[in-house]
Amino acid sequence: MSKKITRRDLLNGLALGTGAALTGYPSVNWALAPSVAGQRIMDAPSASAYPPTLTGMRGSHPGSFEVAHALAWQGKKPATYKTIDEHYDLVVVGAGMSGLAAAWYYQKQKGADVKILVLDNHDDFGGHAKRNEFHHQGRMVLSTGGAVQVDTLSGYSEMATQLMADLGIDEDMIEAMQRQTPKDYMLGGQMQADVGLSIKGEGEHVTIGGHWLKFFHGRGDYVSAVEALPIPEDQQAKLIAFFGGEEDYLDDLSLLEKWAYINATRYNHFLIDRVGLTHETLPILGAHLSVLNGPSGWQHTVYEAILAGAPGLRAMGWVTNFIDSAAAAVLDDLSEIRMFPDGNASVARLLVQALIPQVAPAMNGISDVAIAPFDYDALDEAKQNTRVRLSSTVVGVKEMADETVQVDYVKNGEPLRVTANHCVLACYNAMIPHLCPEMSDAQKQGLSYGEKAPFVFANVLLADGVAFSQLGLTITQCPFDAFQWVVAGPTMTTGGYAPPRTAADPMAVFMMGSPTPADDETSAARDLFRLGRHKVYATAFAEYEQNIREQLQSLLGAYGFNHETDIQAITVNRIPHGYAYWYWGLDDPEWEPGQAPHEIGRKQFGRISIANSDSEAMPYMDAAFDAAFRAVDEQLA
Repeated sequence: MSKKITRRDLLNGLALGTGAALTGYPSVNWALAPSVAGQRIMDAPSASAYPPTLTGMRGSHPGSFEVAHALAWQGKKPATYKTIDEHYDLVVVGAGMSGLAAAWYYQKQKGADVKILVLDNHDDFGGHAKRNEFHHQGRMVLSTGGAVQVDTLSGYSEMATQLMADLGIDEDMIEAMQRQTPKDYMLGGQMQADVGLSIKGEGEHVTIGGHWLKFFHGRGDYVSAVEALPIPEDQQAKLIAFFGGEEDYLDDLSLLEKWAYINATRYNHFLIDRVGLTHETLPILGAHLSVLNGPSGWQHTVYEAILAGAPGLRAMGWVTNFIDSAAAAVLDDLSEIRMFPDGNASVARLLVQALIPQVAPAMNGISDVAIAPFDYDALDEAKQNTRVRLSSTVVGVKEMADETVQVDYVKNGEPLRVTANHCVLACYNAMIPHLCPEMSDAQKQGLSYGEKAPFVFANVLLADGVAFSQLGLTITQCPFDAFQWVVAGPTMTTGGYAPPRTAADPMAVFMMGSPTPADDETSAARDLFRLGRHKVYATAFAEYEQNIREQLQSLLGAYGFNHETDIQAITVNRIPHGYAYWYWGLDDPEWEPGQAPHEIGRKQFGRISIANSDSEAMPYMDAAFDAAFRAVDEQLA
């Protein structure tokens, strides 16, 4: 069951203590000032009580993973638990999109009187849909710490579409979101906006503007753009010929041989063996594959890479028309992608407010979701039927003889136990065998097969946007840097947000990086994901900060940028367990229907069901919703 990459894949991945500043750098100003958001004036919330404003190391932050790692790596967990006087109709493990949706579906079907508890090991809800919120010079500056975009609803299932509609996100709202997004903001679905390419030469970065996603496919003035790259002339010539489709690089193969070749050959082998590119040139073509999917062109087949938007559309003879039309569909359909100013965190906020209205009683839904104050103390009040309990790591889930489910977890070092009639596990697939050791070996193996693709998304608050504005674009690719994409923070007004209005306003810079090794020519993707995850955990905040400062200084220094004075705060969202694993043409066999690892792994386990994007083998928000509906449906059948 090889993963069929579709036109959704080009951008749709954009689905994790505070470190010390580097020696010699001035202290970062973490202070929060009053904020102006739209027409509403609100005091900046206390960071200790409001996780979105926390800076430093976020995502898989200190305190969120240690208990789980002790269980998974060493088999260690508490021997005894304090049973608290709480029994629920449903306990959900995981407050990401799938977990919140499971609670929503259950409440919708059973009524507001049912008792639901959602447990999560992080100090914030939303899973990968993390909100990063800065306050500076009287303004709120928003950005996303993980999952970025809302895809066109036409690809959603009926149940996922209904969930979105009930939250206020329907086709009319999708169209409104487009109108609320500036025409120069490509990440928000405005595909006519330029996409730059920035390469560090002997000194500072050289940024070549224009629309490189189109240049890659022989559209626009790609010749002049390639000739401006600081690479050898022979490599420029080969790129120009490749982009323009000046020859059929597979002309020695028959039609059937060509089809077999593009489905069995590593994309980078094609670029080296057929196109004549050097290893040094490969990152220029593969950076977006790494950011969007995790691995580089060494782990993609030619077919997978091209359908994900990589160059090569016009260079294969008989497949040219088919591939070119597919790539055009990729580029054109991205215009249907939309974005909230805090990414999919707004969707998580809408779900939480629907479940627990007390967290934001004055919120008016979509119209002010981006700026509404949220009271995190109201998430877990005893008087309400649905509760979200954060900083609570589940270590055991077991069906009991009395037809209840026993759920053990650790909160602030204290081992606790609750019971429920049903349980939905909306957490990381590979953790479930450790929570439910009674499962069969076959189910455990199915759950453990896939490896999530790790990512690191950083947000940097700048005192103003003067230097960045002189790039002349809102996004640029940096294929030879630690963060391969550098993007202006969200500029749309969706949800009541007032983005930076002029270059003099404070702004956020959103930086996206893949820690998966990009130079391994033979390893399977899931093996490289493990290495990338280890790298994420082994990299200190100080090293991330140094990389960020050096990259931005080199990128923007020519425009007067000074990282020592212009950078006001840094948030590093590390996502070691990132995108759900899909099946790769080079690594995974074709399974019979129902026999793929994710299908075996997600089998109902008595009063326990499994809901997460892992269980759908698709790293999309709607896949998480579909899994949640399936799990709740199993428990209510």
